[in-house]
This record gives sequence, structure tokens and C-alpha cells, in this order.
Amino acid sequence: MKRRDIMRLAAFAAVLAATTALLPGKDALAQDKKWRIGFSQATTIEPWRAQFNKDIIAEAAKHPEVELIVTDGEDKTEKQVADVENLIRQEVNALLISPKESAGLTGVVQQAIDAKIPVFVLDRNVETDQYTQFVGGDNKLIGRAAGEYAVELLGGKGKAQGNVVEIWGGMGTQPAHDRHDGFHEFTDKEPGIKNLLDQQSGDWKQDQAYNIMATALRNNEKIDLVYGHNDPMAYGAYLAAKDAGREKDIKFIGIDALPGEGVTWVNNGELTATFLYATPGAEGLRQAIKFLNGEKVEKTVTLDTMRVTKENAGQIMKDNGL
Repeated sequence: MKRRDIMRLAAFAAVLAATTALLPGKDALAQDKKWRIGFSQATTIEPWRAQFNKDIIAEAAKHPEVELIVTDGEDKTEKQVADVENLIRQEVNALLISPKESAGLTGVVQQAIDAKIPVFVLDRNVETDQYTQFVGGDNKLIGRAAGEYAVELLGGKGKAQGNVVEIWGGMGTQPAHDRHDGFHEFTDKEPGIKNLLDQQSGDWKQDQAYNIMATALRNNEKIDLVYGHNDPMAYGAYLAAKDAGREKDIKFIGIDALPGEGVTWVNNGELTATFLYATPGAEGLRQAIKFLNGEKVEKTVTLDTMRVTKENAGQIMKDNGL
């Protein structure tokens, strides 16, 4: 079995860690800062989350009145809980959190709320609505867009035919369920579409998706379309199909549309399409600062999406200097 890009992801995470380490410490700059804002990230090993951190750090650099404290949950719920508990003890003025999984982080988010700390939930929700604001994409809407396009690729409404492999993100996260539900609002109306797998989770990881797809290829002579809940998983499935010599017979759809990843893979003809899931870090920080300055904020801020295909991928890459 071949696995690709693992070293590249490790290097990216290392660079991110170095970048995060350069953030101003509270002892050095506490006297100059008006607001201390904590940001609890679930993990930095996924490229989308690495970009998420880069975006929020870049936004913080525009606000000299803000000291941003960034923590990395290292893809472990218990580590992220400990990180948030530590931020509560530091009495941050606001807490931004992107949970590893919804249920496991709800309790510590409630602790922050009980401590009168404004909480801004980013990307993945928690099982309480007492937070100050949620900022993120509409995962069900994105799933619907992917499902509608899948039907189009497989022959069109009322005529679609084909075998579909769906590779889930983390089963304990609401975005995975929303991306599944939205997709199936369209595909389940087509009697000619057959779903080959039952809730196979790649946990948002490229290598795990490769393994799932390799097994699916061995067990199914005909696969027409793969729907990955993010681009790295869709790409991992593509690599498995390529290693089996079957990639030209299959359409691959992902979500995220990072210019250096999903958009590039679409431009290269490796993925058929990706759907933008913008990182919420910069907007989340702007909303927190707005709130701390006494302005009203909405309960929910929904980020826009778009479909990226071969037709517009090249221009997006050019616009991003690629």
C-alpha cells in the first residue's frame, strides 16, 4: 500500500507550531494589551486546521490591543479539555474554541460560560446554546450542494445511475453528520444511485481514507463516484484508485477548497470538484473583538460556500499566488 504526503503534513504542522510559538507571551506584552483572548484548536495535523490557525494569527496581528493565546488539542479530546480549563484559570476576556468533537467539549465550554467568559464556537458546535456566538460554514448546505452536483455527474435528476462511496469525517462531529444528511437529501431521491458503504469514518485523515477506498475497490468491481467529507480524504481515495489503476473511471468530490490542496487537486484533474468551507478563525476573532468593545453580535455567523471545478480552479490558484 502506498501512502503519500505524510511527511509534508508533518512539516506543515511543525512550521505552524513554530509560528504559534512566536505569539507574544503574556509576561512580555501584558502591559500593552487591552484584551486577552484564548483560542482552543482541536488539532493542527489537518491542513485545513493549520490554515485555520494561520488565518486567526494573521488577523490577531492586525489588532495591537489583543493578546492571542493559542492552544493545540493534539487531536485528543482530553487534551483540549485541559487546554480550555487552563484558559479559564487564566481568566481570558473571551474564549474561541473549535471542538475536536461536540459532546466531549460541551462540559468545559459550559464551565467557561459559568465563569462569565464570552464563548465563540468555531466550525464544530457543542451541545449547548448558551455560548455567545457560533461562526462557521453551513455544513448541511454544503452537503446539499455536493449531493446536487453528484446527481448531475451521475446523469441528472430522475436519471442518475451509479455506485457511490462516501467517506465520513469524525463520527462524533456534527459537521460530518450535516455533510452526510445534506448530500443524501439529493442522492436518496435517485433510485439508480447505490451507496456501497455504511458510515465508514476516515476521521478527516487522508491515509485512513486511502485504506477505506482500497478495501472498497477490492470489494466492488464498479465505483462511479466518491464523496469525501473533506478534500484530503477525497484525495486519499483518489490515490488508492490510482494505485489500483481505476482512477479514470471514478469522479471524486471533496470539501474545503484550500488553494494549495483541494483547488490544486481539482486543477490537476485529480478531484472532480471541491466545495469551499472557509476557515472561521479570522471572522471569529473579529466578532470577539467587536463583542468585547460593547457592540452587538449575532448568535450565528454563516460563512459562504462555492463550488470549485476545473473551470474556475486555475483562476483561484492565480488569485492566491499559486
